Amino acid sequence: MKKYNFNAGPSILPREVIEQTAAACLDFDNSGLSLMEISHRAKNFQPVVDEAEALMKELLDIPEGYKVLFLGGGASLEFCMVPFNFLEKKAAYLNTGVWATKAMKEAKLFGEVVEIASSADKNFTYIPQNYTIPTDADYLHITTNNTIYGTEIREDIDSPIPLIADMSSDFLSRPLDVSKYALIYGGAQKNLAMAGVTFVIVKEDALGKVSRQIPTMLDYRTHVKKGSMFNTPPVVPIYSALMNLRYIKAHGGVKAMDKLAHQRAEIVYGEIDRNKLFVGTAEESSRSLMNLTFVLKPEYQDLQDEFLAFATSKGMVGVKGHRDVGGFRASCYNAMSIEGCEALVACMKEFEAQH
Repeated sequence: MKKYNFNAGPSILPREVIEQTAAACLDFDNSGLSLMEISHRAKNFQPVVDEAEALMKELLDIPEGYKVLFLGGGASLEFCMVPFNFLEKKAAYLNTGVWATKAMKEAKLFGEVVEIASSADKNFTYIPQNYTIPTDADYLHITTNNTIYGTEIREDIDSPIPLIADMSSDFLSRPLDVSKYALIYGGAQKNLAMAGVTFVIVKEDALGKVSRQIPTMLDYRTHVKKGSMFNTPPVVPIYSALMNLRYIKAHGGVKAMDKLAHQRAEIVYGEIDRNKLFVGTAEESSRSLMNLTFVLKPEYQDLQDEFLAFATSKGMVGVKGHRDVGGFRASCYNAMSIEGCEALVACMKEFEAQH
């Protein structure tokens, strides 16, 4: 039986990326050595980092003056690194869920944090609108996609102060105007690569503005200067990122990924809205194209375990919703096929027919 991976993260990757990475773990670049055991200083590994950075710049049309970094620690470490490097007196945060809340908590260790808007009043089922960005803040931080709640900011907002974005779960799913951001970061384990590497796109002249001393490893300037090679980087995840960047380029780039994202969402949300058993959890205007969340209608709540078992029996993997929302979640990242979405819809229709 064919399996369809709807896990929220670590999540689906293109099969060819998995196979290429696996092959390199057996023999990297015909060296007779595994990718897992070579030195990151090896002459044949530096081109991997260089090409990955170049492809990232090409795919996202990153302008001059920005540096692409491949670091460790995940987005959770960035919650600390961002205020360490950017917060002098005050920072503004848009609170759209768990990860934004965690980022705010870390920032409060470094200075004043202003929550300019929040959707906590409705369990983060919408993206706040019509908020005021304080012009005296050092930066505005947003989380563009909220995996738990199924909401997403899918445009590059205009900010009068430096804009910083956690794009862990929708990165590379649409074109970006990178020039609107001072820094973009995220964990790789959604649309970029296997878990273990963190991507950062940083505007170089935005750095060095705070008066505090920054520990060497937590200073973005360290990694800019050393080209992501200050300490041993996560070699295998960087290689898988390169393979995936090549895959995206070969399949039409981020514009093609954006088109596919809309097609997948139309298929799955269409069935959620049509099916008599289910209802979406996010407000329609805020719906994520990456994480499609839905629950059983109140009169069918007793069918939850039955549907999960049924979906699993049909090859649907990872459709259980997060505990903060309940119900179900279909994560449709770049590597999810239209066929996978249609299989999920067929599963939902068959379950509806049985009840």
